[in-house]
Amino acid sequence: MVERHRTVESLGVTIPSALPDPAFWRGRRVLLTGHTGFKGAWAALWLERLGAVVTGFALAPETTPSLYALAAPWAGQNSVIGDVRDREALHAAVSDADPEIVIHMAAQALVRRGYAEPRATFETNVQGTANLLDALDGCRHLDAVLVVTTDKCYRNDNNGRAFTETDPLGGADPYSASKAAQELVCHAWPGALPLVTARAGNVVGGGDWAADRVLPDLFRAVAAGVAIRLRQPRATRPWQHVLDVLSGYFLYAERLATAPGGLPSALNFGPPPHAGHIRDVGWLVEAATACLRAHGIDVENWLQDGKPGPAEAATLALDPALAASTLGWRTRLDAAESVSWTAEWHARLQRGEAARSIAGDQIERYTAGKLSARVA
Repeated sequence: MVERHRTVESLGVTIPSALPDPAFWRGRRVLLTGHTGFKGAWAALWLERLGAVVTGFALAPETTPSLYALAAPWAGQNSVIGDVRDREALHAAVSDADPEIVIHMAAQALVRRGYAEPRATFETNVQGTANLLDALDGCRHLDAVLVVTTDKCYRNDNNGRAFTETDPLGGADPYSASKAAQELVCHAWPGALPLVTARAGNVVGGGDWAADRVLPDLFRAVAAGVAIRLRQPRATRPWQHVLDVLSGYFLYAERLATAPGGLPSALNFGPPPHAGHIRDVGWLVEAATACLRAHGIDVENWLQDGKPGPAEAATLALDPALAASTLGWRTRLDAAESVSWTAEWHARLQRGEAARSIAGDQIERYTAGKLSARVA
């Protein structure tokens, strides 16, 4: 007989998500690749508050503005500007950092750029990961290596079923295929690196200005006084706030470093795959529009983009039950709250508040369980 596991959500029971342990991170040497990107900058800010000693390795920020630049100065952080495709530079940074924990976020992370620059996408995501693992092989004090991939690493036939960690990997576009290949590199790497992969995607939050992402595109449209045009308004995604995802990454690294026995080598991080969490793109934009208007910001209604674009999955969802049962991790913010926090962040920035202060306030509220968004 097959044993069927029911999640706490299916039983109607709400259990608060576990949170990173400041005692674990205080004074811990952390190598964070991709620290100048959107998720990387949020990770650096949170690790700074946790008391970690962070070395960042990444390209210079690719957008203007960028959260990393707006959050400067970074007191106590050793920031190394470099490319993961540069093996010698990466080896030098690893040697200097002598990390205990590695969180690998550096990536070419955009689907449409993957179509335009397939070779660079594979070089960064696959060869760059191999370069990092090669550099880490000689580290003497390494306790945990967490490689961030994506929810798009799975072979997606658009049947709407939420992916579990044992589902086949694949990818019909260069970005997705490169992240599936990144997974294979990690799980085939010889030796004894304490190594796991984390699969998440469709992350929202303040300070993201990347091209071809829905909410950053909306904020640019608002600034320009025009309507955002949506390619696939009915495509569904598991939207989640950046702090929920980072909380899962940190918990996973903690567990790998302290009690690795029986720990899965890969985990999904996403909202529960049911109504209220998996929403379409049109809903996301309409929810963000309502939140911005509540903050007194004028927003045009979205329009359908009639131009053909590259193929993208119509449905996508992850089953996070294994992360819940293994780590006690669950999303604290649902889709509506995630959008509200993101809109609040940008509204406060527009009113002249400092990016570092807004992010710090949201991290504090998140960890304290004060999850309602500010409107005033």
